Amino acid sequence: MTTVEAKRVAAVEDLRERDGVLVAFSGGVDSAVVAALAEEALGDDAVACTAKSETLPEAELEDATRVAEEIGVRHEIVSFSELDSEAFVENDGERCYHCRSMRLGRMFDTARELGIDIVCDGTNASDPGEGHRPGLRAVEELNAYSPLLEHDITKEEVREIARHYDLSVADKPSMACLSSRIPTGLEVTEEKLSRVEKAETLLRTWGFEQFRVRDHDGLARIEVGESELEQALDPDFAAAAREHLTDAGFDHVTLDLAGYRTGSVSPANETAAPEESDVLDTEYPT
Repeated sequence: MTTVEAKRVAAVEDLRERDGVLVAFSGGVDSAVVAALAEEALGDDAVACTAKSETLPEAELEDATRVAEEIGVRHEIVSFSELDSEAFVENDGERCYHCRSMRLGRMFDTARELGIDIVCDGTNASDPGEGHRPGLRAVEELNAYSPLLEHDITKEEVREIARHYDLSVADKPSMACLSSRIPTGLEVTEEKLSRVEKAETLLRTWGFEQFRVRDHDGLARIEVGESELEQALDPDFAAAAREHLTDAGFDHVTLDLAGYRTGSVSPANETAAPEESDVLDTEYPT
C-alpha cells in the first residue's frame, strides 16, 4: 500500500467513526475529495453542501452539482450573502476571514437543521504554508473538521486521491471566489462581482484555461497563464476583449504582461491603488 493510499484509508476509517458529516462543498478538488471520502465512509449519512452567494460564479455552482452527482453524495444548496456584512464589503486584509466565517456559519446552521454535528472543510496539509490565508483562522474558530489536514494529505496527494475516485476535477486549478478579483481596500459591490463574472465567462468561452480578470474600480486587468499570453496578444482577441468587457461594464481593458499569478491583489502583493506601471503594461483602449 502506498503512502497516499494509506492516508486515504485512514481518512475513510476516521470518518466512518462519525454518525454523520456535512461537507462544505465548493466542487473544487479539495472539497470533492473530502465528499468522496465521506460518501465512502458514511453513505447516506454524508451530505455535501454548497453555499450560493454573489461571490460564487454560476459556472462553479453548476460544476459543484455535477461533481456531487459523480460522487453519488447527497447535495444540498443553501443561500446567503456576504454583501450583508459591512466588514466584508469594506474589503480590508481580513475579507477572506469574514467570508469564510459567514460561509462556514451557514454550513453549521444547515448541519444543525439536518441533525448533523460535524462540518468538514477541504483545508489540506499544504494550505497553512501558502502565504496570506486569513480564512484558515475562521476554520479554527468555528471548529470545522479538516480530514485532509488531519491526515497530512498535501495538495498533490489530494489530486492523486481524486484520480483514485475518478473525479473529473482531479486536475482542476484552484478557484478563488469572485471577490478575490477586487484589490484590497476597494469596496466589494454586486456590480463589480457581476462584471467580473461576465468577463471571466467570456475568457472561458474563448478557450483560456488559466486566467483572472481583476477589477480596479472599472479598469479590467486581464491575467492569463504564460502559455496563453501569445493568444491574448492577438489583435483579434484584443478587439473582442475591448468590445465585450466594455459591454460588461468596464471603462478600460488592460492585459497584464506579468501573466496569471494567485493573490496579485492581496495585501502581501498590492495596495488598493496600484501604480500605473503595474497595471497598464498593455491597454486595450476603449
